[in-house]
This record gives sequence, structure tokens and C-alpha cells, in this order.
Amino acid sequence: MAVAWERTEAQPGPDPAVRRIWLCADDYGISPAVNAAIRDLIVRGRINATSAMSVAPSLTRSEALSLSILNAGGRRAALGLHVTLTGPFRPLSQGFAPLVDGAFPTLEEMMKAAVLRRLKPALLDAEVRAQLAAFVTAFGRPPDFIDGHRHVHLFPQLRNAVLNAAKELAPDAWVRQCGANTPLLQRLSDPKGVLVDVLSRGLKRRARALGVATNPAFAGTYTYHADADFAALFPLFLAGLPEAGLVMCHPGTVDAELERLDPLTTLREREYAYFLDDAFPGILAKHGVALA
Repeated sequence: MAVAWERTEAQPGPDPAVRRIWLCADDYGISPAVNAAIRDLIVRGRINATSAMSVAPSLTRSEALSLSILNAGGRRAALGLHVTLTGPFRPLSQGFAPLVDGAFPTLEEMMKAAVLRRLKPALLDAEVRAQLAAFVTAFGRPPDFIDGHRHVHLFPQLRNAVLNAAKELAPDAWVRQCGANTPLLQRLSDPKGVLVDVLSRGLKRRARALGVATNPAFAGTYTYHADADFAALFPLFLAGLPEAGLVMCHPGTVDAELERLDPLTTLREREYAYFLDDAFPGILAKHGVALA
């Protein structure tokens, strides 16, 4: 997808008949079953981006090669770094703190420490750079973009480490901001979306100051309840999304490794089935968007 990212927030071009967007599957590397599902969707042309977790045990050399080879004849998908700083995953750098039984803290503990500015910037910098270096080792090149597992890259202190690493070590990469293209008052039923929108404001300000590119808009958050109706939600994500906007998703199938590492399990299968359905390309077309 030829998108002219600027060194500030990426701007959509003229109003085209079809808006080209990113549909990004997060969490490549979290388990073999999720990896296989993501590759399947890329081959079928149902998604066009995925972000990989350098810290995940299932991001092996062979799993990275299996993903990279899909772009051998021309890019089918953008490949990003999914910065991970919450448990049960473990750091790649030496001396990272705080830790809980050798793993990163919980999301809630990490957010509290970041908001209160209790984290040590030097340790954050070292860990983000270690994860970026591991991505380069696995894929043979820097990432096309950088985002964060459970949106940790938006938190105070953490966003500085991510943006500084992007500017210095992956200058052509853009960093995911999670601000939507609709007013906050229209999204009060999506508290997660409101939170990441607010957190993204600080990231966007810092990105502009550093000259790091970001996506113009974001969608894809919802409450991961067992009865969540992804088929009803997905068209809402496309409404008003501009050229080069990004929709986050989590397709996959469940295996023991996924169950060990993440609470989001069967809903991944629901998303995967939705994207596999023969009706999916028509849904994109109906809303005036394409992944090409």
C-alpha cells in the first residue's frame, strides 16, 4: 500500500472513491495457532498488517521466516513490532525493573507506575531497544511500524522510550496512535476506546516534536465479553475511517500456549471466522474501503 507517511501525523490525501486502510492483526508470535491464522488471512488478502511480539516464546526463527516469506514476491502485509511490557511475558534486557516473579508487572501495575512517573527511563529505553533488536534479528530488517501489546506504548514514560527508539533505530517506521476520527462523546459506550484516545494525545504531541510519523486514525476497540458481536461491531469501525486509518484486530485459533499467556481466546476465533467469510470483501467494498 503506497502511503506517503509524513514526519508528523500522517495526513490523508484527496477524497478518493475508495479509502485504503490498514487492517492489522496484533499478537503475531503469541502462539503457533494464532501465528498460523494470521498468515492464512494474509495469504487470502483479508488483512494487510500484523505486529509481532519479540518477547513471545512462539516467535521462533521458523515462525518469523514463515511470515517474512509471504512478502517475498511483493509486500502483502506490513510487519510491525508489538512492544510488550506486561506479564506474563519476560523482559529481553538485563536488569529491567519492576518485575513480578521474573516477569513484567500486570497491565494495571504498569499503568499506575507510568502515570506516577515511577519507572526508570534508562531501563525502559534498554528494553524497548532490545525488543526492536530482536525483531531485526528475527525478520532481517527494521519494522514498518511500532505499536504496543495492550496499548502500553501510549502510557507516559513508555511512549517516550518507544518514540525515541523509533526515531533513532527505525526512522522509516510509523508509530500507532489510537485516537479515533469521531468525537469522544459519540463513543462513551466504548470506555477502552475513550481511554486509549486520551492517552494517544500525549503520544501524538511527542511524535510531532520528534518528527515521527503516526497513523491518522484508529478503530477496533471493544469490550471483550463472551457475548461480543464482532460481526455487528466491525462495520462500525469502518465508519468515517480516513485514508491510511488503522483497524486493530485479534484473529486466531486457540491452543494451549495462547491459553497459558493471554485471556483473549475464543473471541479470536470469532474474529478469524468473520474475516474468512466469503462476505467479508463485500463488507469492505460497501463501506468504501480496501486493503490494497
